[in-house]
Amino acid sequence: MDTLGELRRRLGTTDDIAGIVRTMKALAAVSIRQYEAAVHSLADYSRTIELGLHAALRDLPAVEEAVARRDRLRAVGAVVFGSDHGLCGRFNEDIVAHALARLGERPPGTGLHLLAIGARVAALLEHSGQTAERQLLGPGSAARIGATVREVLLEIDAWQQRAGVQRVYLFHNRPGAGERYRPATVRLLPVSPARLRNLATRRWPGPSLPAFTMERKILVAALLRQYFFVSVFRASAESLAAENATRLAAMQAAERNLAERHAELLAGLRRSRQEAITTELLDVVAGYEALQGPSRRAPIRS
Repeated sequence: MDTLGELRRRLGTTDDIAGIVRTMKALAAVSIRQYEAAVHSLADYSRTIELGLHAALRDLPAVEEAVARRDRLRAVGAVVFGSDHGLCGRFNEDIVAHALARLGERPPGTGLHLLAIGARVAALLEHSGQTAERQLLGPGSAARIGATVREVLLEIDAWQQRAGVQRVYLFHNRPGAGERYRPATVRLLPVSPARLRNLATRRWPGPSLPAFTMERKILVAALLRQYFFVSVFRASAESLAAENATRLAAMQAAERNLAERHAELLAGLRRSRQEAITTELLDVVAGYEALQGPSRRAPIRS
């Protein structure tokens, strides 16, 4: 049986861990709101980019032909978003399994170029036999997402120039209902012809049709660069929101387990204390009876 000192030490350790868990829980909750706000802030900007593409895409058949011509190239790039830190369940394992399953469907002999966002997802890719050419640390905050996105786009440009990569996928976990997430795949390149067609044929929201003075090719290229930026930014922010939602759920479960453990230890401490008091009382009674023993003997008669 544990001593009172040992039980008190365990209670103190449990309280210390519970304090750390509460802090991590609060940080995860704040981070979720931060990244969700970043995703929501993209909505208006994304709509502006789409309206610009709507105005510029007048020769859609030519655009579709260019997209189809690029799509025939046989090199694939993939950006896998994970985490740098643990305590988020199977967050990294699930996205790696999803990415490898999708990439396994590519035609035989197709080259593969991988970029890992997060140290843990990079380690899992390497363990699975698919080492990432480059690894980037996760943004860590909403303010740093933009810098990470620029690094990703520069790497994709390098793939295109160095290896002729024209098909690029983004793999990330997207926040789901409650504390769950779901793996998602976004085809960044080539741009879907159906998507372009939908933008070109969409009804203009204003009373007058749009006009532009820039050369169409330059305008479309600039708008597509911003479209790619928004797509990668959204994937990164959604991944971070899902990661912190998973971590929050893990901390809530840990908090419940620690509360149960604390109750068990406290009950054990009370039992041990009561047993110690009872033992001391019995010792006192036994000592008293031992002292009173000789006086209770019958006197010796001569």
